[in-house]
Amino acid sequence: MKLYVGNLTFNATENDLRELFEQFGKPTEIGLVTDRETGRSRGFAFVTMSSAAEGTAAISALEGKDFQGRNLTVNEARPREDRPRGGGGGGRSFGGDRDRGSRQY
Repeated sequence: MKLYVGNLTFNATENDLRELFEQFGKPTEIGLVTDRETGRSRGFAFVTMSSAAEGTAAISALEGKDFQGRNLTVNEARPREDRPRGGGGGGRSFGGDRDRGSRQY
């Protein structure tokens, strides 16, 4: 069972999460989400437990509980939504013809 773990301190490590979740079973995968540019934690992670029973036990025990000074959000992870690729832009064009027709020669 894959779990979403939110409201983490930016100092939390994958080892911290492994120790926390090992109380409820065997975490098979831990993915602490980090910012691509800075490498700094974004404050949430995904933890995969080896069984649904272990995942359910972790949710029951950890949801809203204090971990390193913050109250955790722990629930079953939802499937990732498809989002459009690309940077989004701001509607600004750099085509070079911005001033076309406005100059007198």
